[in-house]
Amino acid sequence: MLSRIAESLFWIGRYIERSDGTARILDVHLQLLLEDPWIEENLACRSLLSVMGTEVDDDTDVTRADVLALLAVDRNQPASIAYSLVAARENARRAREVVSTELWEVLNTTRARMPRKVATDKVHEFFGWVRERAALAVGIIESATSRDEAWSFFTLGRSIERADMTARLLATRSLTEASGPSWTTILRSVGAYEAYLRTYRGVPSARNAAEFLLLDRLFPRSILFSVSRAEQCLRELGPRSDRVGVTDQAQRLLGQIRSELEYRPIADIIEDLPTHMDNVQSATSAASEAIRQRYFPTNAAPSWMGENT
Repeated sequence: MLSRIAESLFWIGRYIERSDGTARILDVHLQLLLEDPWIEENLACRSLLSVMGTEVDDDTDVTRADVLALLAVDRNQPASIAYSLVAARENARRAREVVSTELWEVLNTTRARMPRKVATDKVHEFFGWVRERAALAVGIIESATSRDEAWSFFTLGRSIERADMTARLLATRSLTEASGPSWTTILRSVGAYEAYLRTYRGVPSARNAAEFLLLDRLFPRSILFSVSRAEQCLRELGPRSDRVGVTDQAQRLLGQIRSELEYRPIADIIEDLPTHMDNVQSATSAASEAIRQRYFPTNAAPSWMGENT
């Protein structure tokens, strides 16, 4: 496969997943700002922007409206939903010869319908629309694409981005432990609440909820599942010919973070959750760079603020 096409498919997967993950994180935290009058809005908004890789001036008060403008509809902000949807469509255009007509139409229509501004009373509806469009694009790929290199690059991008976004969501949970979103809210935001109840059969506790989103091998939005899926894609793209160790740098990085999560006691992870989630984000960023250098080294990697690629 041409490196240009491989790169575009990889980033289509990442941008679709990024739009979905950003919508979920914003939906939870902006709703929390509305419901809890005791939260200091400026601090909470700054913390959220920091986790999402966006910095603002220290002498500026940041409001809910500012967060919405920056991370939802600003087409020039690399961390925003609008930027991700536009970029996904542009990558699909560059790989038009392998992108199906259905997927192209979904991405093209989504970009065309992306609003420039979202009314205050339509915020939740907007985030729901973003999630639906992302699910539609992924559904087309999953239901009508051969499990070949094209699918592997797309799924590799999605898996790396999903691990990163779940880590960011868990990091935002720990920013304001006392007044932050409950674990029930966090689980609902990633569509994990009902799956969690079927698994643990009880009200979410910090230990069980974190364990489910970090380490569950069967739930597709857990960090462990996403990292393992990314490793599988890398093995399929570059079968091993050596007899000793792992020579692929991206696979090595992902394997290291997977082992760190699998074998460290969950109590230790929860005790210092922000640090461990930073480690996950650093590993996914470094793995993305290693993938770029191996499969499409001629181009500089697209990046969003806070990502070292």
